[in-house]
Amino acid sequence: MTGEPTYAIFRQMDISWLGHSCFRIRGSHATVITDPYSPGLGYSLGKPTAHIVTVSHQHPGHSYTQGIGGEPRLVTKPGEYEISGVLIIGIATFHDGERGRKRGRNTAYLMEVDEVSVCHLGDLGHVLTTEQVEELDNVDVLLIPVGGVSTINAPMAAEVVRQIEPKVVIPMHYKTEALNWELEPVGRFLKEMGIKEVNPQSKLSITKPSLPATTQVFLLDY
Repeated sequence: MTGEPTYAIFRQMDISWLGHSCFRIRGSHATVITDPYSPGLGYSLGKPTAHIVTVSHQHPGHSYTQGIGGEPRLVTKPGEYEISGVLIIGIATFHDGERGRKRGRNTAYLMEVDEVSVCHLGDLGHVLTTEQVEELDNVDVLLIPVGGVSTINAPMAAEVVRQIEPKVVIPMHYKTEALNWELEPVGRFLKEMGIKEVNPQSKLSITKPSLPATTQVFLLDY
């Protein structure tokens, strides 16, 4: 049998950091915004639009859904969802190391956008259990809190990276000049990962074939 050769078409996905734990993940079919924050945090969210908004927990710095335009669908708890061509799995975790007794529950989200799997850990407060690692299988891009105080700190974040073994790591929820909260800066996490210097970039554009072969850390500008 003869015929024209076929070629796989891989769509580009763009990830932008809007500050704190808020990212805009723009795929070919839908835009997802994670953990939108309330005014007063220090960053300027503006009024971005999205098809989907994920909320890891109901704290003001992570659940200001009224700040997002476009009448998005809200995903706020564990479960499986398919919205606008995006598959999302919410996985129950805790906001602290005492099974939620101090700060309550947290939902980590695993989403597949244009064949790239992205995991947003929200305000994870503990290293993962064996069961949670199994649920978070084959993560391409990991969005992970590293600033301590109210989440995992830098050494714990490095341990979670080793547990998940993603291709791309983007730290979030750390101290910057804009943030009004006291968190640890990102430098300690970079040191834990054995990285001396990373130049921040405005966004990260990814296709499935362009993913690195081994884990790489990227910093994004807010």
